[in-house]
Amino acid sequence: MAEAGVGPKHVAVIMDGNGRWAQARGKPRLFGHHAGAKRVKDIVRACPELGVEYLTIFAFSTENWKRTQTEVSGLMSLFRRYITGEMKDLIAEGVRVRFIGDRLRLDKKLVALMDELETVTSGNTKVHLTIAINYGGRDEVARAVREMARDVGAGTLDPETVNEVTLTSYLDTRVLPDPDLVIRTSGEARISNFLLWQSAYSEYEFIDTLWPDFSVDVFTECISRYADRDRRFGGVKA
Repeated sequence: MAEAGVGPKHVAVIMDGNGRWAQARGKPRLFGHHAGAKRVKDIVRACPELGVEYLTIFAFSTENWKRTQTEVSGLMSLFRRYITGEMKDLIAEGVRVRFIGDRLRLDKKLVALMDELETVTSGNTKVHLTIAINYGGRDEVARAVREMARDVGAGTLDPETVNEVTLTSYLDTRVLPDPDLVIRTSGEARISNFLLWQSAYSEYEFIDTLWPDFSVDVFTECISRYADRDRRFGGVKA
């Protein structure tokens, strides 16, 4: 049971509403994505003061490939520019960056930048920022099960010993704690295939704010509401 008044250590965010934010201003959807990328920087910087040690953000899902080629290409370009432009600041500000998701479909130059950013920030501990790119919860579990099956076939894993801990150790997030709080912006009340296994007992906040308008003040309000909740993980109070 979570201690009363204690805030979340790990917050995961489904950053939704960039496109609608841009369209409401008569701008192309990519304009909203650029505004959303700037918002990420504000939220990352606010984490230490709010006691948030881990921040996981949903940047691009396995389903987002269905969007127009223009938007997909623009997003991939934005990811490359974000990594290149923010690398020095992330190192200086003590942010450790990890990426989760299937990298096989991603451009090799983007993957190389992702690898570099993970390497150069590997010694940082102030904030653990995890960015989900080409990520889907079902895809993650399927990839984990395939890897387990290969190990069973190779004789390095006894299928009779497989349990929840075993599967967790094969997931992209195996070095991370489960999220305490999952926030979805833009007024949509669905989880969109995000951290399905990890968020089994997470608290959720579905808020109307579009991601580019998700200020530090709004983030702080979400943290405060979380601290007022009673997490029982299936149990009851004594």
